[in-house]
Amino acid sequence: MTDALRRAGLPTGVRLAIAEIAGASGAWCPALAPGGDRVAFVSDRSGLPRLEVATLDQQTPPAVLSDPGEEVVSVAWSPDGEWLAYLVSPGGSICAQLFAVRPDGTDRHLVAGEDPRATVFAGGWTALPGHYVCSIAAGDGPDADVVLVDVVSGAHRTLASGGFLSVTSVGVGEQRVLARRGPRGHRHIVVIDVATGVQRRVLPLGAPGGAASEDGHFAPGGRSVYLRAALRGPPGSDRTGLVHVPLDDEGVPGEGRVLVARPDADLDAYAVRGDGTALCVWNADGVTELEVRALADGSLVRCVALPQPVMPGWSLAADGSALLAELTGPNVPRSLWLVPLDGADDGDGADDAAARRAAVLPSTPHRPDPHLLVTPVRRHYLADDGTELDGWLYTPRDVHGPNRTVVSFHGGPEGQERPGYSPVAQSLVAAGITVFTPNVRGSGGRGRAFMSADDGPAREASFADVPATVRFLVESDVALPGQLGAHGWSYGGYLTLVALTRWPELFAAGATLAGMSDLRTFFAGTEPWMAAASVTEYGDPVADRDMLAALSPMTALDRLRSPVLLVHGDRDTNVPVLESVQAHQALSALGAPVELLLLPGEGHTVVGRDHLLELTERITEWFDRWL
Repeated sequence: MTDALRRAGLPTGVRLAIAEIAGASGAWCPALAPGGDRVAFVSDRSGLPRLEVATLDQQTPPAVLSDPGEEVVSVAWSPDGEWLAYLVSPGGSICAQLFAVRPDGTDRHLVAGEDPRATVFAGGWTALPGHYVCSIAAGDGPDADVVLVDVVSGAHRTLASGGFLSVTSVGVGEQRVLARRGPRGHRHIVVIDVATGVQRRVLPLGAPGGAASEDGHFAPGGRSVYLRAALRGPPGSDRTGLVHVPLDDEGVPGEGRVLVARPDADLDAYAVRGDGTALCVWNADGVTELEVRALADGSLVRCVALPQPVMPGWSLAADGSALLAELTGPNVPRSLWLVPLDGADDGDGADDAAARRAAVLPSTPHRPDPHLLVTPVRRHYLADDGTELDGWLYTPRDVHGPNRTVVSFHGGPEGQERPGYSPVAQSLVAAGITVFTPNVRGSGGRGRAFMSADDGPAREASFADVPATVRFLVESDVALPGQLGAHGWSYGGYLTLVALTRWPELFAAGATLAGMSDLRTFFAGTEPWMAAASVTEYGDPVADRDMLAALSPMTALDRLRSPVLLVHGDRDTNVPVLESVQAHQALSALGAPVELLLLPGEGHTVVGRDHLLELTERITEWFDRWL
């Protein structure tokens, strides 16, 4: 039991529940071996995310392949089965490094990211043995190059440069590259000729999906491209779908054709199978839906039911017959499941038999006691201008009326609250506190117009969704006036500070994690590539400096009346730790009730088990005390 838990003014039963809820480990980022008999994945069962390899039959315990001090981010298995490539976040920093290791744990070595200022972005293996392609930002500017790494010799070769290029696919013979470029909300896919360096936009700006495309892959043979792109339409129908674009002999894109689209869901991911179908992963109101679609006409072949509502990651078997899925739900931390994709349809398009046949891998960590957890309910409500908003309501089992309530804002702001496992929300509920996690405008999962509705100058108007959310909770007999708290991570932490300074009468307490306090110092202190990508989201740090000042809670801290807990990882270079430190200093000088918790060695995302437990305990105790 940590020192924070001992001093927390919480009943013993609540403290023990928090220890189990927040202390639960998970497994994620699965990568199936080409032979289908083994899986590599990331697990924090040891207290820190590490690379593990296990056999699907689970006859032997999983083997840890990464170094004990390495914080592993992701992993990919080479097509020939000879290598694993994995990203490491050194000391919690966003400046990731790339390592390679044999599946038996031998020959582990650093292959990219030797410069501590550089950031490596994951790409993928090419068809040539030992060749891995990634993007690398040098750290002294906003650009990132596409770099081919020979994991055996250690040789590097730059395939493409000129802008911030996030590689998504490499063509046959490594002669062409697909890469995403552009700032947030305006990204697009370009096809790059490696020999000449010429970049061609795959979809023209006015074409369906041309305004924003997030992901692209060469078709087998490299004569065409599949894109995940935001389609044009009125708000609510401008969803992300699958687009097919032919390429001529010179790699010049032809006219694109929309293959698959849904008016009620965004395409989160896809994979083209060898039988002429595509596996489509949809985000439908926050819940993952899995479909098999015909590539010829986009028609529905089969729906595949999943045993849990959210699938953040997955790996498709080489023959396309099964999926190794990373699944989570309100009562289940991230776990690995083997999901068969082909089976008899039950008549209404939903292959429920697949869900029944899905098997959780025994290597998945122990789940917390389900009696400690609740299932949230999705609620809809209206903003002041009539825009429909939604969120997930977590209610303690013994609460049947208005209750003290915490409003928890997600990060991004392009993120989205979904019904996955939330240790903070469940721990607050264990303490008898109701939690509401809203998707205010700017959130993902609702189409491009909704996601961009808070960009730049529109952010000022978007803030009004905060009091609208509080009004909904009070009028719906969910929350008690005077007993509401505001909480958030990253952008959600920023929005929490905005709420506390603009509407000091609405919230009795606040808690932030890695939130911005001043958009001007955020731009000055974050990584150069992050600053460049964020101009379309927040504004230009030079031309729009006055607007950024007006949107920054740092310039209005004298209006804040509620006690605030500021939490930050001291290695965070995404939202630099200065953002919380300077807010703490300013509030302390004003005599405001404020506390600062710095988590050593943690970056923008807190991943260490002890720190996760400490963080959750402190937040729960904070709101229990002040509400």
